[in-house]
Amino acid sequence: MSLAPRLDLRQSQSLVMTPQLQQAIRLLALSNLEVETFIAEEIERNPLLDSIGGSDDDGPIGEREPPAAASATDEPAGTDSLLMGDSGGEAALDVDFAAESFHHDSAADQVGMDGSLGMAGAAGGAMSGDSPDLDAFADTSLGLADHLLNQAGAVLKGHDLFVARHLIDLIDEAGYLAAPLLDVATRLGVPLDRVEAVLEVIQTFDPTGVGARDLAECLALQAREADRYDPCMARLIDHLDLVARGDMARLKRICQVDDEDLADMIRELRNYDPKPGCRFGGEAMQAVVPDLYIARRKDGWAIEINAATLPRLLVNRSYYVELTSGSRDKASKAWLSDMLASANWLVKALDQRQRTIIKVAGEIVRQQEAFFLHGVAHLKPMTLRQVADAIEMHESTVSRVTSNKYLSCARGLFELKYFFTSAIQAADGGDAVSAQAVKAALRTLIQAEDAKAILSDDTLVDLLNAKGFDIARRTVAKYRESLGIGSSVQRRRQKTLEGAG
Repeated sequence: MSLAPRLDLRQSQSLVMTPQLQQAIRLLALSNLEVETFIAEEIERNPLLDSIGGSDDDGPIGEREPPAAASATDEPAGTDSLLMGDSGGEAALDVDFAAESFHHDSAADQVGMDGSLGMAGAAGGAMSGDSPDLDAFADTSLGLADHLLNQAGAVLKGHDLFVARHLIDLIDEAGYLAAPLLDVATRLGVPLDRVEAVLEVIQTFDPTGVGARDLAECLALQAREADRYDPCMARLIDHLDLVARGDMARLKRICQVDDEDLADMIRELRNYDPKPGCRFGGEAMQAVVPDLYIARRKDGWAIEINAATLPRLLVNRSYYVELTSGSRDKASKAWLSDMLASANWLVKALDQRQRTIIKVAGEIVRQQEAFFLHGVAHLKPMTLRQVADAIEMHESTVSRVTSNKYLSCARGLFELKYFFTSAIQAADGGDAVSAQAVKAALRTLIQAEDAKAILSDDTLVDLLNAKGFDIARRTVAKYRESLGIGSSVQRRRQKTLEGAG
């Protein structure tokens, strides 16, 4: 074998991850609201991009060409083909810059599985511009800290008000003061008894129970406000651990009351608020906006992208012509050409994103049709690979499409990842069932159990096996914990407390 240097000519293929291709891949994993933010940033950066609002708006005529309609049977390459190298890398999203119109917001935005298009009057209409803005009904009241500061300013002054403001800053959203008073006194350089006196004043503020240092003190403050803090109630509050365990016999001995009085005291205790500060809330809750709508039709299913959160994006070619004719240096013309190429690429990438999402969602509906018709008990086990193989895409593409996206149907709002569950073997040797279906059956059994006959995990295994689910005890315990359901001992104590209350 010769070790002399030589020149060899080899031919190979490779996928080059251009910035445009990386952008198309990143768009797949974004939700509609995130895409809307991304589009707004691109419009700020690129003067040739223009947004005209939702898909129901009529596109302007004259300077900006409206998008041309496309056939519902078109099957473009899609981002997955770029990942797999089937379309020659960047060429797959190349466009004709000389064209007078560009395809976007086409029939692919709303594709019925039976071939029909359009969802007029479907659930998507709820997001139209004429519908009320639910955010307008959000609570605009003061937060807990501001509410307490207003009360402190009315009754305190001088150094006491200064101490009160510091203590209020240390109260958490639930209304509790976690910082030791000695540390507060040392930090502020004031006597400890003065800090304690100010805290006593704060504990008289609304809501009752605010400023407490633990649960027992919080409940005691509310009992005093209700004029129910007698020695028996004080002993009950001092032994909340026995209340949690449901040890009624010891509580009767400690509180020196009979069954009727103890039941009345526990009933009173259950009416108190263990987290008084939460009624003022922290950050406003954000509603989940669906990315897709699914509706039942006479001859199939209809799937629609939520266009209310996706503005129509157009390329302003007349403005490009005007700027090109007015610029004389090569640098300006090259910059304008780059902006035009970037704008066309983005519009094409957004169109392919919507087509890919529709295609994946359509396959999910096909495989989980029983769920949409009959409920969670009929949810089938399904994996990303099964969907990817059915639509001839890569598994990673399906994973990107289903992340951070929600689907709205007649049965509620579901994350697309919800439909991908592991399989549980059927006890009779039939088809495997979804883990979500097993959880639904488990929840139903526990909700229907008798307070005098709490079901153990072993009993639940037998009952689930009788329903056709071949499941082990450790799996029952895992599913029960994931549903936030306590053990049989914890449920028995809870039932006992509810019976006493």
